[in-house]
Amino acid sequence: MSGQLECADREKKLQEALKFNQKIWSFFQAELSVPDNPLPKKLREDILSLSLFVDKRIFEIIAFPESEKLTIVIDINMNIAAGLRTGPGDDI
Repeated sequence: MSGQLECADREKKLQEALKFNQKIWSFFQAELSVPDNPLPKKLREDILSLSLFVDKRIFEIIAFPESEKLTIVIDINMNIAAGLRTGPGDDI
């Protein structure tokens, strides 16, 4: 019985994490779609393209959870977070 509870809890936590991740990427999409966003147009387009990829991957994970699919989303999130922690001219 304990194994079933752990599995159900793990699945619930995965779903919560995926929904939270979708919200974060939705904020990116909304902000990058604002016409007076100060980021260069090409950068905005690239990040929006990346967000569409992440959205698609999250839906795939929700439908068919596999760790390989999740790894790329984690890697993208980690790289975006690392970039946001640095300032212009900082060494990464």
